Amino acid sequence: MTDTKTTTTLHDSPVPVRAKLAAAWTSFMFLYIYVDYLHLYKPGALTDILAGVVFKFDISQTFVVIALTSVAIPMFMILLSMTLPARVSRAINLVVASLYIPYSAFNLAGGEWMAFYGLGVALEVLLLAFVLRTAWTWPRLATSRTATERVVTRQAVGTSAG
Repeated sequence: MTDTKTTTTLHDSPVPVRAKLAAAWTSFMFLYIYVDYLHLYKPGALTDILAGVVFKFDISQTFVVIALTSVAIPMFMILLSMTLPARVSRAINLVVASLYIPYSAFNLAGGEWMAFYGLGVALEVLLLAFVLRTAWTWPRLATSRTATERVVTRQAVGTSAG
């Protein structure tokens, strides 16, 4: 009696760079929003909000527009990472991720609840570092010979044949 059971190995398809970047920005957004949401559980946070203050900032239209913009930028990075031309997507991912690292670190400025904010910042920075590494190492196509090299080669072939 022979054993007809076969073992198969799962095929691990390579993940496209664009999908990696969009997934990283999506993960960043979930974390970013949940850190802000869970902040509401900090004793006194809701009292401060009802009094018109977040951290040290007065709640105003300007504050809310800045807060919305700070959430909208990484949100749009999900879309832009998937739709922009590769060269532009790479550049914008490098710039935005680089700017969001110190922006994320600002959450540590309060000095309170360091375990919570420290973990949030550490995880955000890990995701942003992944974005930077992925964008920085974006694979390149092997370039064909340039037009100048082709002309020089043809001239060299033409002169050596004569």
